[in-house]
Amino acid sequence: MEATVSRAVPRTRTALAAALGTLAAVTLTPLALAAPATGATGTYTVTPLKFTVDAGGRQCIVDADLYRPAGVDATHPAPAVLTTNGFGGSKSDGSTDATGKAFARRGYVGLVYSGLGFGKSGCLISLDDPRIDGTAASALVDFLAGTRAADDGTTVDYVTADKKGDPRVGMIGGSYGGAVQMATAAVDHRVDALVPLITWNDLAYSLDPQNAADRDVPGVFKWQWTNGFYLMGEGQPLLEPSLDPSRINRLSCLHFVDDACATIRTLNSGRYPADRTKALLDYARGVSPVSYLKDVKAPTLLVQGQADSLFNLNEARATYDTLRAQGTPTKMIWQSWGHSGGLTDPASGELNLGEGNLETSYVGKRIVAWFDRYLHRAKGTDTGPAFAYYRDWISDPDGTYATAPAVPALNRTLYLSGDGKLVDDRHKVARGSREYRNWVLPTSHSESSLSGLIGLPDPTPYDTRGTYLDWTTEPLTTTTDVVGAPEATLKVVSPRTERVQHSADAADKLVLFAKLYDVAPDGTKTLVHRLVAPVRVPDVTRPFTVTLPGIVHRYEKGHRIRFVIAASDDAYGGNKGIKPVTVISAPEDTGTVRLPVVTE
Repeated sequence: MEATVSRAVPRTRTALAAALGTLAAVTLTPLALAAPATGATGTYTVTPLKFTVDAGGRQCIVDADLYRPAGVDATHPAPAVLTTNGFGGSKSDGSTDATGKAFARRGYVGLVYSGLGFGKSGCLISLDDPRIDGTAASALVDFLAGTRAADDGTTVDYVTADKKGDPRVGMIGGSYGGAVQMATAAVDHRVDALVPLITWNDLAYSLDPQNAADRDVPGVFKWQWTNGFYLMGEGQPLLEPSLDPSRINRLSCLHFVDDACATIRTLNSGRYPADRTKALLDYARGVSPVSYLKDVKAPTLLVQGQADSLFNLNEARATYDTLRAQGTPTKMIWQSWGHSGGLTDPASGELNLGEGNLETSYVGKRIVAWFDRYLHRAKGTDTGPAFAYYRDWISDPDGTYATAPAVPALNRTLYLSGDGKLVDDRHKVARGSREYRNWVLPTSHSESSLSGLIGLPDPTPYDTRGTYLDWTTEPLTTTTDVVGAPEATLKVVSPRTERVQHSADAADKLVLFAKLYDVAPDGTKTLVHRLVAPVRVPDVTRPFTVTLPGIVHRYEKGHRIRFVIAASDDAYGGNKGIKPVTVISAPEDTGTVRLPVVTE
């Protein structure tokens, strides 16, 4: 039975302020003390402030701007919105600054700050560790509560409060500015509402993805994304020169905390000995929402991007499922743009705080409603459906988003046939076996990871003959809409891997990459959003299940679905040594691909 979704809700496309969570720091001239500004619907003042906070045993300077709407005072208080930058940004970059402006125009008190290690804020980059970054943000909540002053003595007494010391405050931000919201809410239950955009659930999965079920086996190093961020972080003291000694790590790397430095070294070493692997996984997960979501009680509206190979849709789905299961009010939107596309040049009509389209975009209106409900306590506010997703094949301006009461389930099974066909009935499977083998150098290309951020062209995805296997359906007789994460169950034969199966170094295990193409009638292939599922096979003597990245994609009538497993991908680490792989198919025993298909 195929899942059914409701018909469209109003369209929206574009991006949060030239990209909430953008990865490039753009320094703007600070606004003068209490400088008046006029927005689309309201006037506000902006006051630069600094706070010295205790965070993880260190004293850190936090650089912030306070936005105060006209008419807000002790007798006419307003809720507050707290926001910070994406990785590499600051309070002054286009997206972060625009967030403060957008909510100040709507009458919210805003506190916009540079995250620790970025802009003019002090201390090292600690990857949104709740014990450090969450604690620092909690000190800013104290300021909004009126129980602490900025370094210059500034205090506020005009933020709506539920009780003394408990201000009504929500958080919004993207990427690095998304995870810090959950880190803050986990250590400070005064936070009333969260809107994390395009962020992670588990940094171990984000940077070293393992898409097989056994997450105790390390994954496959996402070296382009990870090293790009690492160099960006290491460059912060040069981009924002400072005499603040808290910004320099003299013992390990330059601008990250020691554990983050050790994690980067392990990933770049290409080796996974048991002790270092455990340290890597424990640290990356320990600073990630996956480890502390049990403490997040604030109502959360998750917004994740479909065009995102850094933090794919599966990350938001994992956070969504955990929060919902524990009773935290949670809803989720899969918008169009993410780190891999649309971030700096979003589609027309999507959320773009830089254009002030909160009231005219679908995602913007959902955010407004979320804060109305949980910050203004307007209990009659409709916060929208549990799940909504953007459809890039819809041209009707009022039909871009569709909704569903839940993420669609896997409901269509295809079988891997020995003749290279992908068939819909086990009895159609032909007996046969096929082999591929990797080369020393990568022979498949999915993406140049940073191209979507910096606007450079990216070669079309390709696979080199002999280094991959594929299975393809017959031309589809109807349009087929896939919404969610496909799943494949595979069994491979790799004698060379079997000989090192019990090696103390997990790098000796077999690596492969699973992916889905859309093949047009003329043979043109599209790798949907350039997404792949890297796998380090836990045990080649047993079947294993691969969860592919979530997608929202229409396979048009006459097109074909192609499933591929490849030996390599140049955006990731790969196999250690040459490892031939054979896949055997028979009607009674073959691999499968399961799809979440919806009808409208």
